[in-house]
Amino acid sequence: MLGRLEEISLIARCVAADDRRAFGRLVEEYQDGLRRFVFNLTGGDAALTDDLAQETFIKAYTNMRSFKGLSRFKTWLYTIAYREYVSYVRTCREQAGDIDEARSLADDSQCAGSGFESDHDVAVALRALNEVERSLVLLFYMEDQPIKKIATITGLPEGTVKVYLARARTKMANYLKKDDYED
Repeated sequence: MLGRLEEISLIARCVAADDRRAFGRLVEEYQDGLRRFVFNLTGGDAALTDDLAQETFIKAYTNMRSFKGLSRFKTWLYTIAYREYVSYVRTCREQAGDIDEARSLADDSQCAGSGFESDHDVAVALRALNEVERSLVLLFYMEDQPIKKIATITGLPEGTVKVYLARARTKMANYLKKDDYED
């Protein structure tokens, strides 16, 4: 794990000297967590995950000079990924007219190859959430991000994040009860 000073040093090298090796080190450090986050956002669509993760890193590299250092680089990177996902969903809505049509492709591939029933149950319950709620749940429970950082990533007020998380938990629980996923 990169320390704060090492992270700042790598970012400075990227900005000052256009050091691609330094950026490569940042990618190595954060790509697994970012890809996991995006993979879960996309409902398990590996191809879409690859596209959105790649687009995230390209935007991070080309906009590195705009990184102000007010948060950790990881938070800034997740913000870019979240916005890329929201932009993708918006485009799908415009093209398909309905997010359910756009989401059906991801739903078909969701949890393919997962050997754990509980993983599948969680994935099914996540589908009951809208994209904002799903994003918040993934950031909070899977990425262990605190409310304050989630608010920074999504641009939502902290109170709204808390309310949406509570609603999402309730929706997921009700969905699992309704579909007899309860023990």
